[in-house]
Amino acid sequence: MRAVTCHEAELAVEEIADLTPTKGQVLIDVERCGICGSDLHARTHCDETADDVAALGYDGFMRSSQRVVMGHEFVGTVADYGPKTKKSWPVGTRVVALPVLRSGTEVHLTGLSEQASGAYADQVLVTASMTMPVPNGLDADRAALTEPMAVALHAVRRGQAAAKDVAVVIGCGPIGLAVILMLKATGVKHVIASDFSAGRRALAEQCGADVVIDPASASPWSSFEESRRYLTNPIALAELGLDAMDKLRAVPLLPWAHVMRAAEKAGATPRGPVVFECVGVPGMIEHIVSSAPLLSRVVVVGVCMEADSFRPSMAINKEIDLRFAFAYDPSEFHQTLQWIASGKVDVTPLVTGTVGLDGVAAAFEALGDPEKHAKILVDPSSAVATV
Repeated sequence: MRAVTCHEAELAVEEIADLTPTKGQVLIDVERCGICGSDLHARTHCDETADDVAALGYDGFMRSSQRVVMGHEFVGTVADYGPKTKKSWPVGTRVVALPVLRSGTEVHLTGLSEQASGAYADQVLVTASMTMPVPNGLDADRAALTEPMAVALHAVRRGQAAAKDVAVVIGCGPIGLAVILMLKATGVKHVIASDFSAGRRALAEQCGADVVIDPASASPWSSFEESRRYLTNPIALAELGLDAMDKLRAVPLLPWAHVMRAAEKAGATPRGPVVFECVGVPGMIEHIVSSAPLLSRVVVVGVCMEADSFRPSMAINKEIDLRFAFAYDPSEFHQTLQWIASGKVDVTPLVTGTVGLDGVAAAFEALGDPEKHAKILVDPSSAVATV
């Protein structure tokens, strides 16, 4: 079959061996596969990440010296089943699947491991139990975005963003746009999006951002009237506490400690915004930690595969809650698919181009320009080689 391989950071279309499903696997004819930001990073920085995850006990992550077929955001149709595998859907059924492949006793990341060939190819293998039929006649273009949108849903849940929170999305590339869509789908009323690119800011508006900021000319931290309540100076927090205690202790016999705890539970105490870092380059965590208001919750969603640093003392003094989001669980993946199929989440603004296998290398280059594209899909049946 034809596939796009990555070797020493070079992408090439090659003929590789056909895939054969084993027990518990389903063979899928690929209809579409999205090019992910993590693919762009992995192409040039996979060795750093491979070293990191090897230290955690997984030594199957792709390395530059290997020849890897990438692609993990895919949709396709059932072509065949492995032996002793329940044939849950007729051949030709459109399905999506979590990109985790079980083969015997091993588990590998589809499209990010030499042991689990990805979907920049005519076909891809998936784990039967991780496969889900596409409902409501949903077309391939939108179904292909189930995986990245599930990443966004998981990130929003990690941030515990509530309707009353102000959410600030830093970076409006594909994952930032996906986070905006999921914030609005989960009921967050105030979403600020920040990006230097005019094109990406326009897409952020289409995705439902309430305020869109060019950080070259304005601050995302002061873009809502509600942000006036944000505290930016640790001494201001101490002063607020002193003022509260003065008032509480002035009332005889008042159980002031109980009142303070009750106020905290009621959400009447100071809070910061929920910030989503969706850029994934060195320096962004430090930038947010040093710039965001006190008491902010920061969810790191952007995939930075290089070493980075930030000042812990700055985060400590501001009581920044720093969280990291990775992937999703099957229920989040399923929920995302249902929301896209029902129309609750409209992913159409994200797709800005489609190429065939011969156009993947050009698409990787085009995605380096934020003014041109957001999400480019790969259609293995297409002859389009430029975007």
